[in-house]
Amino acid sequence: MRIPFDSFTLAAVVRDLQDFIGAKVQKISQPSDRTVVLEIYGGAGQAYLLLSSDPQFARVHFTTKKPNNPDRPPQFCTALRSRLSVSRIVGARQIGFDRILQIDFETPEGEHYLVAELMGKHSNLILLDGARKIVGASRWVGKHLSARPIQAGAKYVPPPFEPKPSLLTAIEGQDLRGLEGASPFLLRLIEGLGPGGLAKIQDAVRTGRYHPILATGHGAYPVSVACLGLEEQAKPSIGIALEQHYDRAIPAAEADALKTSLRGQLQRVILAREAALSDLDQAISAGEGAGKWQIQGELVLAYGPGSAEGSHSLDAWDYAGNPVVIKLDPDLSYKENANRFFDKARRAKARLSTVKDQRERLGQDLLDLLAFVTDLENRERLGEVRAMVEEARARRWLHKRPAASTKKEDRPFEGHRIRELLGPGGVTVLYGENAESNDYLTLRVAKPNDIWLHVRGSISAHVVIQTGNQPDKVQKESLLFAAKIAVQNSPSKHSGYVPVDYTLKKYVRKPKGAPKGTALYTHEKTLNVDLDRQS
Repeated sequence: MRIPFDSFTLAAVVRDLQDFIGAKVQKISQPSDRTVVLEIYGGAGQAYLLLSSDPQFARVHFTTKKPNNPDRPPQFCTALRSRLSVSRIVGARQIGFDRILQIDFETPEGEHYLVAELMGKHSNLILLDGARKIVGASRWVGKHLSARPIQAGAKYVPPPFEPKPSLLTAIEGQDLRGLEGASPFLLRLIEGLGPGGLAKIQDAVRTGRYHPILATGHGAYPVSVACLGLEEQAKPSIGIALEQHYDRAIPAAEADALKTSLRGQLQRVILAREAALSDLDQAISAGEGAGKWQIQGELVLAYGPGSAEGSHSLDAWDYAGNPVVIKLDPDLSYKENANRFFDKARRAKARLSTVKDQRERLGQDLLDLLAFVTDLENRERLGEVRAMVEEARARRWLHKRPAASTKKEDRPFEGHRIRELLGPGGVTVLYGENAESNDYLTLRVAKPNDIWLHVRGSISAHVVIQTGNQPDKVQKESLLFAAKIAVQNSPSKHSGYVPVDYTLKKYVRKPKGAPKGTALYTHEKTLNVDLDRQS
């Protein structure tokens, strides 16, 4: 059961504020976008008054903690300091029995008012001058967003609520629903208190005598809520009770929101891994069928001389003596058709070892991801969830989202044939499958501090290791993996010992007017790849 910051709670805070009428404002801080803290000093001593228009945790209460100050004060903080730095609190009142507080200040330039409207997502803190014109706000509201805009220089207009009878003037037995200040929680409490429950609430507001409690995990309230079955602890003031509650509630809510966001991102990565594994399984199946292409090529060579030129198929018998029909390209000779099958077999064999390695790596990564998500479900503390976000980022499961583009892309990399692999250490390796894709990868996709690789002195795919601007953290195993990709996508793939250059992409350029796929580079280092030893 959630205990809200309602009109009854605000009434208790206003009562505490009366002890600081006449207090001087010594310092003004704004530790977050929607929260300000006034350091005040008066007859009751020094105190910190926190006012927040947070849409989830709108509240006002005294706090014992000195607030942090950002390096550059936000606009609202600047407005408060310019108007209230030399001021004194001369009044504090609740507007009706609603969730609106007005604090009156006396300044050398005349009266000013700080209005706290504590109404969920519509909450706001508004600073008014003596003419009740708006001079600052924690949240500006334009005319296109509301019929009641909050804009600098405009006359302050209270929220457009229909006038309602107040809960404070109600009588026993009256229907309390819809009355001013009658929150659902307060009505439930009045019912739980039994006969005389309404009078007890009214008496507390009238006399200012409250008995604040903290119900851990639920909230803080000005009077006991034990009749609702909640365990509670008495606290010396409503400020201390509220502070202790929000010290737990806000980090818990942040942890939950961060956890939800992280879970969603990881689920998307899991789906991507599962799709990639399915594609790799198909590629492995095709690679393991390389023998079929080899046999078909041999049969075409054996039976092709007797076939008619321009045939679409060839009747033959396989090595087991079974009749087979082999589809041919009618525009090719039988020798060219045979070579087409042999090329297919060679390509499938050449890719098989890399694809199997990639399948194993991606499969393990998926298992790690699933275990990580399970572990995430058991984390509740904000610090633990933040640590898991950093771990996920370090393992390259999280990526910065690119800025939204007005251009609609139906396919990755604008349709260019660029493949993506997962390398050792979780690095992402990209390579182009043709000259145009190489150009796009090098000139449009790769970042300045990504690592770029190419077979030395020969034609090859452009290969890029995405480094996240940390190229020094890329391990040699990842470099060798990427270098092997460059070799396997070059005419040197059947050679035994191939040099591969690598450098940072910022040292790579394309000469003006050069053919697609051409690149010049400097600051390179060289790796020697022996495919026979690595297979």
